[in-house]
Amino acid sequence: MIEVTAKVVRGPVYLTGESVECYITFSNTPAPVHKRSQSNSDAFESLAWASAQIHCQCTTNSKVTYPDENLFTAEELSTANTDTSFAPCRGERGHVVLSTKPRILFCDLRLSAGESKSYLYSEMLPSEAPPSYRGQAVKYSYKITIGMQRVNSPIKLLRVPLRVLVVNGFQEASLCGDSEELAPSNPFLQIQQKETLFDLAMQAVQTLTSKRSPNFYNITKSQGKVVRFCLFKQAYKLGEDIVGTFDFSEATVPCVQFSVVLQSEEEIAPGCRSWSKQGSAVVSYTKYHEVCLSLKHSQLILPIPLHVTPGFTTDLGL
Repeated sequence: MIEVTAKVVRGPVYLTGESVECYITFSNTPAPVHKRSQSNSDAFESLAWASAQIHCQCTTNSKVTYPDENLFTAEELSTANTDTSFAPCRGERGHVVLSTKPRILFCDLRLSAGESKSYLYSEMLPSEAPPSYRGQAVKYSYKITIGMQRVNSPIKLLRVPLRVLVVNGFQEASLCGDSEELAPSNPFLQIQQKETLFDLAMQAVQTLTSKRSPNFYNITKSQGKVVRFCLFKQAYKLGEDIVGTFDFSEATVPCVQFSVVLQSEEEIAPGCRSWSKQGSAVVSYTKYHEVCLSLKHSQLILPIPLHVTPGFTTDLGL
């Protein structure tokens, strides 16, 4: 029996534009002693071929309609009714919005009992790809699909989930980083390694989220002023705490308690809505509550979960 294992080299989280590397190992696990036969042919296992591919599956509910009448790609239509064609999307719901070219790992692999062979699969994620997202109306999910087949047997699939993030605003910086070095070369100087796409993205995130620009909001009622709320910056990283302050010193209307909720809004593009008056969906993540009667000042600490998806836009809206 051949056992297949896959291990993503740098973990399951990647940015668009990065290269995904995955080690795929094929092992011929020896059968138990009481099941072994005297035939020498049983000591070998063979596979005709194996291939790997990355695809992004988009799943929607009844509130979303695709702008195109053709809801399936040519790949899905051509492989929907055959077990002998490599179709990474076989058996999955939704529509394939991104699919890389299949890469052949090997042809005609023979393994003796206890033998194993590993192959490195590498593929670059397109920079225009959507991020991984699990919303109420729309879901985007990424997977590395490994297909393999014995002679005269159906194809078997192994799927490895990935999480893909999009960082807006660093594509221009990456283009600048690709410029050639014009200074004269010196063999005695240590060659500096070029910054990776991940490094450039982290620099862009750090630059964006480190800018402090306090914004004040006066919360009022018809009877007068309730509180002055301050946020110290407008951009935050995943896992960071949103910090704010409440100033009740000039309030004319007493406040007994307050609640602050971190929410995301999912808005579908007008051309993809099932009905014209369809509203946006709101999802709540974290909440901060405090009793503030007789307080002059208070603060807010609201953590941003690591599993949420930063803001993005696709053809469906969002």
